[in-house]
Order: sequence, then C-alpha cells, then structure tokens
Amino acid sequence: MTDTRTATAVFTDSRVARAVELIWHEADLLDRKDYHLWQTLYTDDAHYVVPIDRSTDDFDDTLNMIYDDARMRGMRVVRMTEGYALAAVDAAVTTRTVSRFVPEHVTDDEVQLRAAQILVAYKRGRHDIWAGEVEYRIRLGAAPSDDRIARKVIRLVDSEDAVPAAGFLL
Repeated sequence: MTDTRTATAVFTDSRVARAVELIWHEADLLDRKDYHLWQTLYTDDAHYVVPIDRSTDDFDDTLNMIYDDARMRGMRVVRMTEGYALAAVDAAVTTRTVSRFVPEHVTDDEVQLRAAQILVAYKRGRHDIWAGEVEYRIRLGAAPSDDRIARKVIRLVDSEDAVPAAGFLL
C-alpha cells in the first residue's frame, strides 16, 4: 500500500509549498545564470555542499567537491560573473528539474526536505547529465519573500567517480 501522507503534505502544507517554491526559484536563477540574485537566497550561515562520500554527514572532516559558506559562495559568484575564469567565459547552458519532494521535518520556522534533481548541461556539442538527491533546510521568514536556504547538500549519484568539470553551480 502506498503512503500518500508525505505527498499530500507537499501540496497541502503552506510551509512546505513555500519551501518548494523557493527551491524552484533557485533552480530558475541558476539556469538563467543570475548568480548575484541566487546568492541572496541563502542565509548568512548557510552551507552549500556537494560531498564526495554520499553517505557522510561530516562535511568538515571529509573531502567535498564543494563546501561553501557565505564567503566562498561570494567568491564563486565573482569568478563566475567577472569573466576572468574559463567557467564564466565559456559556461554551459543548463536546465534543471527538481522534483520528488519529501518533507522530513516541518515547523513554523523551518522546513527540511529531500528532492531529486536532474541537471542537463550543454557545452561545445556535448551534453552532461548530473543527477542526485538534494537535502534542503529552508528557514521561513515573515513572508515568502523572506524565506532563505539555510543548507543545501547535493549527493550526486556518481559522486565517487570522475565527474566532468562543472563551470556552473549544481
């Protein structure tokens, strides 16, 4: 028998709906390469993590592809927007699909959920596919426009294999 309670919560709980809308907005900003606006979606203490070990939660003491705090996110945005890095000059065109939202913990102040993400990147006649499970912690503000991402962890399905260079954010 299928448990529909979790799926129902995505569509009936306004807190979860707000979190999902923020996540979709983030995906849209990334696909449009609006990195300056993208970084405003994060709290000052947020971490953006792409671990190599899919099973770890100890990001401080393990190797990660990305482990960005606010300062590192800001530096990454500068590299991607000022035209000095190859990633900024010859960036891939991307399209993200974020779906299969599963609420893990919901309060009036915060929503924690998991989602599946598929990202297709096209550059120089080649398509690369990035797939993974993403864990989000969303802090809810007084209004939906005040909601922010407090943590984003992307567990790529092929994280321990050689991955193509990513001149974009996942």
